[in-house]
Amino acid sequence: MMLRGALAFAALAGIAGAGLAAQGALQDSGVSNPALARQNWILKCQGCHRPDATGTAATTPAMAGVVAKFLHVPGGREYLGRVPGVATAPISDAELADLLNWTLYRFDGAHMPAGFKPYSASEIGKLRKAPLRTEAPAVRAELIEKINALAEGGDT
Repeated sequence: MMLRGALAFAALAGIAGAGLAAQGALQDSGVSNPALARQNWILKCQGCHRPDATGTAATTPAMAGVVAKFLHVPGGREYLGRVPGVATAPISDAELADLLNWTLYRFDGAHMPAGFKPYSASEIGKLRKAPLRTEAPAVRAELIEKINALAEGGDT
């Protein structure tokens, strides 16, 4: 029974990874193992952010259609690697870099900046050393203001 479930999961993970690869989204994305990144999303992230990354308004921010916008404002890239659920995820720096890169392309590929430099294991390792804690909501709110100002044509 467990073997059948594991095989089904592996097949689904492979399909998801193949879907992204077929879209050309993973070329130069920094995602070395899409199936593992998706598995880590399922096990580490989707419980709060939901399978489609829409979050829940009262407790968990939506990522779908939004997360890559953080890459367009100063401090946004660092924020994504320092939010509590990311910085404290019980996976290696390399797996976390894959997961974060996969998440950006999977849930907000339309807003990926031109020339995006994928997160690396060493960058994630440095960001994890200074995780955001209680200040995370305030930092997010400040970055959202910058994102909104940028969308309105203002300076960041």
